[in-house]
Amino acid sequence: MTVRVRYAPSPTGDPHVGNIRSALFNWLYARHTGGTFIVRIEDTDQARLVPGSVETILDALRWLGLDWDEGPGSQTPHGPYVQSERLDIYKEHAARLIIEGKAYECYCTPARLDAVRKARQQARQPTGYDRRCRELEGARQAREENPSAKPVVRFKMPEEGNITVNDFVRGEVTFDAALLDDFVLLKSDGYPTYHLANVVDDHLMEITHVMRAEEWLPSAPRHRLLYEAFGYEMPRLIHLPLILGPDRSKLSKRHGAASVLEFREMGYLPDALVNFLALLGWSLDESSEVFSKDDLVKHFTPERILANPAVFNIEKLDWFNGLYIRDMDDAVLADALVPWLEDPEHGLPANALPVNREYLASIVPLERERLKRLSEAPEMLSFFFEERLHYDPALLVPKGLDADGARDALEAALATADGTDDWSVAELEASYRALAERLEVKTGQLFGAVRVAVTGRTAAPPLFDTLAVLGKERCVARLRTALTAL
Repeated sequence: MTVRVRYAPSPTGDPHVGNIRSALFNWLYARHTGGTFIVRIEDTDQARLVPGSVETILDALRWLGLDWDEGPGSQTPHGPYVQSERLDIYKEHAARLIIEGKAYECYCTPARLDAVRKARQQARQPTGYDRRCRELEGARQAREENPSAKPVVRFKMPEEGNITVNDFVRGEVTFDAALLDDFVLLKSDGYPTYHLANVVDDHLMEITHVMRAEEWLPSAPRHRLLYEAFGYEMPRLIHLPLILGPDRSKLSKRHGAASVLEFREMGYLPDALVNFLALLGWSLDESSEVFSKDDLVKHFTPERILANPAVFNIEKLDWFNGLYIRDMDDAVLADALVPWLEDPEHGLPANALPVNREYLASIVPLERERLKRLSEAPEMLSFFFEERLHYDPALLVPKGLDADGARDALEAALATADGTDDWSVAELEASYRALAERLEVKTGQLFGAVRVAVTGRTAAPPLFDTLAVLGKERCVARLRTALTAL
């Protein structure tokens, strides 16, 4: 059997973590088996459509490297891949079920349905539809009450007994038929509900495995009966575990970004996010955590999908992202940082020097260990590019020295820098260690004063590597400016 799986988002907003996790798992399984990954846009809920959502969804897939084999725009016998372009197909299937006595037209108004729901709620009964139009007399009365109303089409569900579905992750799951009402297949506007469109499309597109979020598991008994009503074979169901926040509550914006593309705007790398998402509900073993995309494709199987909820932890994502940043080639990382540094709103200060890629590549080895997100680069690297630093004089006085002592130390440091011809890391370190001994101050005191003088901050990369990258001319100038400030 050739595996055919699909990612079927609704364009009702930006794709969130759980949504894209489903896309990733389907993509991995397709690539693992040499199968087909399909993108299908489920836009039948016209009232909730958000303009631009389709392109945002596809952009998120492109950014993460989740290429699709069939989807919007594909010219194949299985298309079109946008459900609003398939309305005639759904109407034909609904009509077929009516003819065969498996579905019926319902003329009940929204007001009546709401009244029925409230009455059943007060009576502590299941709040679904009361099946009034299922019988000829009830349908006749409803039509007479609403002669101009356009009916919906409802599926005839069994009124008693159990319905069992087999889920790959959870095994057999049984539902009480008495708690499931005659659900709507076709709405009065001619658009199908999720249930009808989903079943029809999965069959016609020859989907072999339906891998979706656990929240859709309650739909499974309805879908099973629909497949049986059409005489179709049901795909294998694989329901993915819930994703919770660290506090074990439902994942929300307060736990991290609401949209997957927000992670791009926050400075995360796509491969780091893919690695992180893959472990939200899947595990190779008890210890392995770092996987390239090729590794994931090689190892991904549904047998390793977990049933327990997964926990989304932004600190863990930061750890992954830092790991992937440290693994990048200097030139590649420098290229990745340029857009962040040159961003007119959040980039380097207005007085900064133009970003030179060669110079930036020499800075990258000093800062990569501290970078967790690319977006941190402007603040972290700004002192390398600023023409003039602004000092807090108090920071120029190391602990254990007074202002006069700090001034003497910086004057000596300036003289040493000015007289040094070999501006290498080793020579600079040797010269300043000797200077600290001659001044009879601790190396930490001297180095601390010099660090603030040349960077404007107390925390920076290793001092002598920083001096070497900044260059003699700039360091001498900054030492002079620092002395003036002190």
